Amino acid sequence: MIITKKKDFSKILEYLKGRDRVYLFGCNSCAEQCETGGEREVKAMAELLEKQGKKITGSSIPDETCYSMLIKKHFREDKNAIEKTDAFLVLACGAGVKAVADAAGDEKPAFPALDSLYLANVTRYGHFFEGCSLCGDCVLGETGGICPHTQCPKGLLNGPCGGMANGKCEVNMENDCAWILIYKRLKAQGRLGALKRIASPKDYSNGVKPRTVVVESRIKK
Repeated sequence: MIITKKKDFSKILEYLKGRDRVYLFGCNSCAEQCETGGEREVKAMAELLEKQGKKITGSSIPDETCYSMLIKKHFREDKNAIEKTDAFLVLACGAGVKAVADAAGDEKPAFPALDSLYLANVTRYGHFFEGCSLCGDCVLGETGGICPHTQCPKGLLNGPCGGMANGKCEVNMENDCAWILIYKRLKAQGRLGALKRIASPKDYSNGVKPRTVVVESRIKK
């Protein structure tokens, strides 16, 4: 899931300067779990904006705000409120802002109320851990499911640096060294031979942006 944090309210007011009729979008997925864009947060944002003299024309909290077709459906279903709107404020990740902006077209702007931080694993509700950098060149098969590109601040692909001490990372001594974790897991799995492989430099061409992926399912009847 995508981890987000709230933008400073003064920045939001800067976005909305001269735009008095605002429609709010939240997100019932990632932002809801981060407590940045669920029903409670959308309601709180509406109250804050109303105190600043803004009129809230309406709000929607899609299950997934990054799903463009779903956002277009919300636009159709709440057409009257959206037509009265000067701007959209999106309490979701950047992909959600993009989906709303595309649905709104060129005439009405969509602004982010949140900053997108990283992709995370959910350890339990409200607890998140960054485990993947979306690099497009996955090495988890060779490293026991622990990503050195993400969990090592230096992104080292062939073992720990000389600054590792007592199994801890020199960049943040509260964190375990990613490569010590990888070694322990591979040893437990009887796969230490994987460490003899010399990893090639990252193929960053896999991450050239923007990217488009089309998955087509063909079911033969």
